[in-house]
Amino acid sequence: MIKLESISFTYKNKVALDNVNVHIKEGEAVAIIGPNGSGKSTLLKLLNAIIFPNQGKYMFDGSEINQGALKDNKYLKLFHKKLGFVFQNSDTQLFCSTVFEEVAFGLVQMGLPEAEINKRVCDCLNLLNVDKLKEEHPYNLSGGEKKRVAIASVLAMNPETITLDEPMNGIDPKGKRFLRDLLIDLNKSGKTIICATHDFEYIEGIFNRAIVFSEDHKIIRDDSYENVLKDEEFLRKYNII
Repeated sequence: MIKLESISFTYKNKVALDNVNVHIKEGEAVAIIGPNGSGKSTLLKLLNAIIFPNQGKYMFDGSEINQGALKDNKYLKLFHKKLGFVFQNSDTQLFCSTVFEEVAFGLVQMGLPEAEINKRVCDCLNLLNVDKLKEEHPYNLSGGEKKRVAIASVLAMNPETITLDEPMNGIDPKGKRFLRDLLIDLNKSGKTIICATHDFEYIEGIFNRAIVFSEDHKIIRDDSYENVLKDEEFLRKYNII
């Protein structure tokens, strides 16, 4: 489903991704791990076409993703329907006047019928246990509530692939357990999950694969998640724990 071939990306002469090669199949659950500043968030932004590589090729579902392809508004909408992104900071993702409008926003942009929009929004609010907040302004919510609303707004689009950047940040232990179980259920239902994380305590059982970045922005290991997490010497050597 996803192929990154010899991808490099530079921010203002600072390397963020260096010759990254990744293939991710449909239905996988992949953890992206590595020390702070290693390129995890940059990788997720690239997958979601928020940024584009300076070198290399990004293929999604057999099509190359680049600025030219996404100038086609119809294809742009199709791409963002297939792939959803939960940002690390929910405040950058939430901008509507009510929670209901927030979750409905993407569906309205897709031009879905009002009845379908209402059903999807209500289903996702119930799934994330935030239905009682539907008339609240997102600004007034707690960090954990904002995260749930951000996830609901992505799930409402029913994407095939869900990417998440440090989703456990700012959530209490009960919320982390809820999110862990939700991600497991979504993967079991056929969703591809790609998640940058360093919160290993609460993510057990979600992932079958780990892609590890080093401080010099290269992939240094691509292995089963269990094998990587058991290898404490490796994790300490590369400043991951």
